[in-house]
Amino acid sequence: MSARAGPARDRGALCLVLHAHMPYVEGFGTWPFGEEWLWEEVATVYLPLLETLAEAPVTLGLTPVLCDQLELLPGDARARFLTFMRGVRAEVHSEDARGLERGGERELAAEVRRAAGDYSSAADALERIGGDLLGALRRLSDAGAVDLWTGPATHPVMPLIATDAGRRLQLATGLASHERRFGELGGGLWLPECAYEPGLERELHDFGVRAFCVDQTDALGLGSLDHLEPVATPAGPIAVPVDWETVALVWGGSGYPAGPEYRDTHRRTVHDLMPWRNGAGPYDRARALARAADDARDFVARAIARLERFRSERGRPGLVCCALDAELLGHWWYEGREWLRAVLDEAPRQGLDLATLASGLERVEPVERALAPASWGVPKDFTTWDSPALAPLAFEARSAELEVVAAASALGDAERRPALARAARELLALQSSDWAFLLTRALAGDYPRERVRAHRGSLDAAIRALRDSRAAVPPPELRNLAPALDLAPLLAP
Repeated sequence: MSARAGPARDRGALCLVLHAHMPYVEGFGTWPFGEEWLWEEVATVYLPLLETLAEAPVTLGLTPVLCDQLELLPGDARARFLTFMRGVRAEVHSEDARGLERGGERELAAEVRRAAGDYSSAADALERIGGDLLGALRRLSDAGAVDLWTGPATHPVMPLIATDAGRRLQLATGLASHERRFGELGGGLWLPECAYEPGLERELHDFGVRAFCVDQTDALGLGSLDHLEPVATPAGPIAVPVDWETVALVWGGSGYPAGPEYRDTHRRTVHDLMPWRNGAGPYDRARALARAADDARDFVARAIARLERFRSERGRPGLVCCALDAELLGHWWYEGREWLRAVLDEAPRQGLDLATLASGLERVEPVERALAPASWGVPKDFTTWDSPALAPLAFEARSAELEVVAAASALGDAERRPALARAARELLALQSSDWAFLLTRALAGDYPRERVRAHRGSLDAAIRALRDSRAAVPPPELRNLAPALDLAPLLAP
């Protein structure tokens, strides 16, 4: 596909937005549903992205709850990560390779042995930075290429939070966490699940947020050029529509990751290794990387065509916001990081301007338009997280929120604040959007329900300690969730 070249500054820019998030799993269970999720993402996504984003004008959203866990890697969590990489991962690759060889599948065995190097390389990479992944990300931000966004404390669906105090607890704690680690917020906040309802921008404005992303696909129609126009909200923050015509090139059953040369993530060995390709037969790394380069060229050309069409019809530059879960690039799509690297290299060759959202918004005048309540779920409402099948989870989160807010309003003894802090942290954990999402998609067995039951039980114990000084506050399990917890929203009159 080709696009007629024009002055890149006149046509606008492509804004690549990576949303990096993991629920709090550190210390909560083992493979396949516990903290090894986090180790896998560190190895296959976050560490490799450090090199890819070294000079890239990319917007990177880091959820506070992800950073809470990454903050532990310079300490004792680092030993567990290295043991998993150099011990568990090495052993299962070796065992499955031997099993494939015994079955006469030498090519598959060779691929399993090759892929084992991904994990040993990740261990070496973490050692080189002393485990300080957050410090490395901070240096990328300080260098001025990557624009770091933050989010509410534990990635809740904000429209589903029942009280003003609950919303402000999530926002205040999330922003305090970001500023403690990375300095003053640049102005961008990722709304979890792009979940928006009219009026939410007022609270964002109160916390200094200047920009956030929304999904207006249903309201405007897939492919509408209106998606290339940032929207000025009445309260001040700018809403940036995610352009799903562009996102769908990468995300979904018919996107690039479904290509025949890429790794098949569905067919697996005994220990969940993936030595096959989508098109059947053994995975061939060289052929997959060649396909990633081809797909990157196609992606850049299509983004240019989208911007050119907008300029031709509207007579002004537009912004194509392509927002992706960072975990797609390396974990769910094995070759995704190489595709991103190829996009970053190919864009200047084809004359496509890449920009962070901060710099892109300086070049494009926002329009005034009403925004519809929506999310980027399937469907694009809130039913992924709030439906009859999920009623028990929704009830637990909302009733817990009302109990914590009520208990805080009656708090008269400063000595009981540790119990309130414990209750607040358990509430934040309950409000994570991940538990409902995992159940809706049937991705983690009973693990989400177990986590919800455990957090609710610990919250109830903390509430008892708030109401009765003789009751003991249970020992914490969320050892680094929300270390910058801000209780002020709960205590405000």
